[in-house]
Amino acid sequence: MIKSELIEKIAAENPHLFQRDVEIIVNVIFDEIITSLARGERVELRGFGAFSVKRRPARSGRNPRTGEQVFVEEKYIPYFKTGKELRLRMNNDSETKSKVKSAPKAKNKKKKA
Repeated sequence: MIKSELIEKIAAENPHLFQRDVEIIVNVIFDEIITSLARGERVELRGFGAFSVKRRPARSGRNPRTGEQVFVEEKYIPYFKTGKELRLRMNNDSETKSKVKSAPKAKNKKKKA
C-alpha cells in the first residue's frame, strides 16, 4: 500500500471527512514522525511499533567497483521495531498469510560426475 492508497482507504471508511482533509491529516502525522526522529526522539505507536534512530559509527569501507578503501562517515538511520499486536496479526492471521507471497525457493543443482 502506498500513501495515496492509505488516504483513499481512510477517506472511504470516514465519509464525513473530505479526502483533502484526510490527506492533510496523514501528511501531518508523517511529518511529525520525521521531525521527531530528526530531533533524535523515539516515536511509539502502541500496537503498531516504534520508530527510533540508530547511530552507525564512522568506518573504513570498500568501493565495490574498484576495490579501493574509502572512509564512510558516521550516520544516523531510522529504525522500526514492530509492536506486539502487529507481530501477532502477521503471524496468526490466516487471511494475511494467504495474501503474502513467500520468497521463491532456491533450486538445488545436482553436480554431474
